[in-house]
Amino acid sequence: MHKLSLKSAMWAAVLPSLMIACQPAENFQSTTPSDVVHYGTKNSSARTGGTQKYIVTFKSDQSLNRYLPEDNSDYETRNQRIRTLISRLIGIDIATKTEYVYSSSIKGFAAELSDYDLQVLQKFSFIESVTPDQEIMVSIPTGAATAIGAQEIPWGITRVGGPRTFTGSQKVFVLDTGIDLDHPDLNVNVALSRNFVNSRRTPDDDNGHGTHVAGTIAAKNNSIGVVGVAPGAQVVAVKVLASTGSGSYAGIISGVDYVAATGSAGDVANMSLGGPGNTPLDNAVIAAANKGIKFALAAGNEAQNTNNVSPGRVNHPNVVTVSAHDINNRFASFSNYANPPIDWCAPGVNIRSTWRSGGYFTISGTSMATPHVAGILLFGTPSSRGPVSNDPDGTADIMAALPGVAL
Repeated sequence: MHKLSLKSAMWAAVLPSLMIACQPAENFQSTTPSDVVHYGTKNSSARTGGTQKYIVTFKSDQSLNRYLPEDNSDYETRNQRIRTLISRLIGIDIATKTEYVYSSSIKGFAAELSDYDLQVLQKFSFIESVTPDQEIMVSIPTGAATAIGAQEIPWGITRVGGPRTFTGSQKVFVLDTGIDLDHPDLNVNVALSRNFVNSRRTPDDDNGHGTHVAGTIAAKNNSIGVVGVAPGAQVVAVKVLASTGSGSYAGIISGVDYVAATGSAGDVANMSLGGPGNTPLDNAVIAAANKGIKFALAAGNEAQNTNNVSPGRVNHPNVVTVSAHDINNRFASFSNYANPPIDWCAPGVNIRSTWRSGGYFTISGTSMATPHVAGILLFGTPSSRGPVSNDPDGTADIMAALPGVAL
């Protein structure tokens, strides 16, 4: 993976817009679907003497050891140690501008910095990279959610061999728009849930996307609505995108950092989001995966090579990247492709699941395929259902199933 130098990062063009990997269900066979969820961006690179947000990472430097957090310290203590480092070694002025700190995956911070601040940072040999952040805006899928009705098993759950009774203690962290915290079909660990869009607000989902993901993973087997791959498993809302869909790489990395600090080996993290290549985000995912946390990443919906997108391009033994197929086991025309980094293909077209405000909704995308695999990871390594058809890269992705299932 390429790491930006400080000098090149300071003057790098701002990254193109991020993309959450979902789309409404209606036109899923379009090769260039007009209704894929696209995003407007705030072009923070066009500065005229103002400031811009940057993601700053530290090297593994022994001279910093007395400032860096201990691995066994709690999340708040770890973050405070990074803030102390910034204040004492870099300066109070930059410390006061810091919005996010990273202590458990990558080490560093995100802040709104001026040209003068960038010149100050050049003095410190322990700084590894300074990368321009990118703010995004997510479109909300069109259509009306439906109310609670008699329980149905979505076709994707059946296709992967579910539902399967889950008796473990592992949790699934959903890095997304939040989760409907009191949805009757979900078992949300509210105490662990966090909001990294605005720390003063709830991690409740006021968009819908994150709740949809959570339902595919773990909707309860309770006679209403839908049922997930691992019914009743704990889901944790890690809100990195707001109600309007606005968010940033800096906030997403903060969510990954929280998972690294809070999760345990065997827990799962679902990231049904992505965008252009971003090394700090990739490195944060790798560091969290090194702790034994399993990551399910969406390949993306741009019908392009997944090696162009983060975090989907990440390769690691505890990381799987997921493409999408339809009910006929055909590769979804919108799905990104390439082996590596794609590890599995899963149902991602016309997927019904939970939605905000206690509702249910049907949408399509690799966002919908990924939580099928996240649910499977709670039980172990996926089994193969054989190759998907019509994979555009010529190497057919393998369709995933629960361990021990051959369909």
